[in-house]
Amino acid sequence: MARVLVPADVSLDRVTRTTVGLRPYRAGGFVLGAEGHDAKTIIHDYGHGGGGMSLSWGTALLAAELAAQTQKRTAAVVGCGVIGLSTARVLQDAGFTVTIYARDVPPNTTSNVSGAQWSPTSLFDNAYVNDAFRAQYVRAATLAYRRYQTLLGEDYGVRWIENYDCHDEPASPFLSAAHNTLIASLYPEIVTYGPGQHPFPTRYATRFLTMLIEPNRYLRALMRDHLLRAGRVVVRSFSEIGQLLELDEPLIMNCTGLGAKTIFRDSQLEPVRGQLSVLAPQPSIDYTVLHANRYMFPRSDGIVLGGTFQHGATSLDPDETTIRTIVADHSAFFGSMHH
Repeated sequence: MARVLVPADVSLDRVTRTTVGLRPYRAGGFVLGAEGHDAKTIIHDYGHGGGGMSLSWGTALLAAELAAQTQKRTAAVVGCGVIGLSTARVLQDAGFTVTIYARDVPPNTTSNVSGAQWSPTSLFDNAYVNDAFRAQYVRAATLAYRRYQTLLGEDYGVRWIENYDCHDEPASPFLSAAHNTLIASLYPEIVTYGPGQHPFPTRYATRFLTMLIEPNRYLRALMRDHLLRAGRVVVRSFSEIGQLLELDEPLIMNCTGLGAKTIFRDSQLEPVRGQLSVLAPQPSIDYTVLHANRYMFPRSDGIVLGGTFQHGATSLDPDETTIRTIVADHSAFFGSMHH
């Protein structure tokens, strides 16, 4: 039997804010590679879809391996979301001198408005990737998973948490997804409860553990760590590759996310809109739930309600109809819990 769980208190009058972010999605998965431009080297690390927070340390470590193969030890990291900050930190630990260049810095990055559960999802279309990419994905996920475990605690805002994937068919939709079957070993304590064994209004509920990240606290800590190691941050925007090549640094780490669509003319990169509504905190909620493409994450800054994935949408304005739909779906779900 599942343990006793308190239902989330979901209503429109408990919504404290709604945020919108544009995920940098590529059907063919994230880009990781190096290219030479005369005396300069550009190393790409972008296109993580909804998995940027989860994979950040992994792809940063892989990008740093490429950087180490050059003779350059002074780097410009372009982008100050979680990918840019993680890349800067990995390079610093490897002895590089690092300056971050970015249009937006925390708390005004896409990473700041992410749900930030450790589960590298909505990253690629399985039909568009090959075995080499899958192996790279598994390596990046494994490296990131291990690194996050060194950051557990209040300082970085990372903690273990129970997940319940609620479903009516016997198999967990979340764990059966192509990207998760590749990294099944990174979800410990998997147990599927049948009818009558759990409090949720579905036939089955699959429990597993993962890590939850508080993005605002976490990104502040990464920025602090970068600055403590003599890192610099320069606020500057870029619109084409020539502007990057004018930088003084001989090594340029491209962590621009959606910006790479314009700067590097990546036609496969597309925005995928996500909208979150945040409820006032409810300290008794100490678990997360996935149900019918919706999710609930409990954080210190509030109860995060999400579950939208709009291809090609670019508006950053909250949509009132979506707010009401998300709140109504979660309200019906938690209102039907047995407790």
